[in-house]
Amino acid sequence: MAGCGTGDDGSGRGSRPAGTQVTIRVPADAPTISAAVSLAQPGDLVLVASGVYHESVKVDKAQVTVRGESRDGVVVDGRLRQPNGIVVTAPGVAVENLTVKNNTQNGVLVTGSARAAAGTPGDGGYDTGDEPVTFLKSFLVSHVTATRNGLYGIYAFSAQDGVIEHSYASGSADSGIYVGQCKPCRIVVRDNIAELNAVGYEGTNASGDIYVVGNRFVGNRVGLTTSSDHQEKLLPQEGGHVVGNLIAANQRDSTPEQADGGWGIGVGIDGGSDNQVIRNRIDGNANAGLVITATADIPPNGNQVVDNTFTGNGVDVGWTFPTATRGRGNCLRGNDLATTAPAQLATTASCPVADQSPSGTWAAPEPPRGIPFTDVAAPAPQPQFPNATTTGATAVPAVPALPDIAKIPLPSASLLADGALVRTS
Repeated sequence: MAGCGTGDDGSGRGSRPAGTQVTIRVPADAPTISAAVSLAQPGDLVLVASGVYHESVKVDKAQVTVRGESRDGVVVDGRLRQPNGIVVTAPGVAVENLTVKNNTQNGVLVTGSARAAAGTPGDGGYDTGDEPVTFLKSFLVSHVTATRNGLYGIYAFSAQDGVIEHSYASGSADSGIYVGQCKPCRIVVRDNIAELNAVGYEGTNASGDIYVVGNRFVGNRVGLTTSSDHQEKLLPQEGGHVVGNLIAANQRDSTPEQADGGWGIGVGIDGGSDNQVIRNRIDGNANAGLVITATADIPPNGNQVVDNTFTGNGVDVGWTFPTATRGRGNCLRGNDLATTAPAQLATTASCPVADQSPSGTWAAPEPPRGIPFTDVAAPAPQPQFPNATTTGATAVPAVPALPDIAKIPLPSASLLADGALVRTS
């Protein structure tokens, strides 16, 4: 490589080509992804050739793009020996067109939390101390396959101003895609497939301009949850938008067991408030299509369930609250549904409503035992990032464009089916 770059520093890390906003190729210019990132400068592209890379990559350089030449061919494999596959701790980073698997905690972690980035064993790196929240600002995860990871496939925690798109998550022992501890988040989760996870998508203490739109959450144990949890800061969760998603058949037994025992639920709102659930197709969830409930001390208030289509669920919509913690102002309007608990909920809690929400009960099926996350079925081939080898680095905006939810339609029952293993029927 002598004469074509800035030179090797003697550490065996390789060399960076001369110039600004260059492409650093792995392994041609640097032997590993981590070595290439260490050479990178803002605006550079780290372009990774097909192969299996046994490393944990920390991207701590701002405005760097890490992209695989082939989404299915570039594999960051933790071999169950490391907590995280790729950890992003710098702003303006894009992770694109590769596969991350077999990590004891997370496939891709984007975070401003030093504790989370350190991968503290056993607790997922949650911030529960007195120190203030530190946010990572601006990120992109696109065309990434995350499979067989011990906690989360794609995990944005204590991060803001980002997009998770066109990605696939399966075999996550907690959830395929997770957004946690942000207020305001300004995060868009769109056009993803999450299947064969304990939970497809989780938004915990994720508030303010959080958009979950146009995704396929099919064949998990639980499709989607948005919740408040004392394990994280920035309580309570509020102000999420769940729009235009396919949320179906979330009672798959060949999935990792859900930590709280949930199974057969499409959408769960647990202690979350002022969320909008609009124009989703919520089909064939054996326990319930949508459940609103409270934590022990945090009520769910002001959630709106509007213009959704419910078919073939155990109960389409059910609200159940502990005696001491009851939600208020939750309401339904314009939904295509057959059953609610309590009965006549669509009439008694029609939007707008401001009185205390009633509580109902229904017969819930017994969840089956799950399987180890390492045994979940391998993904089907996934769509490639367009022009991966010829396009330069991706400029990640400081603040993403937020979707106009009025323009997001009810999805078809075949949404994103081409890349999925699990069908809705």
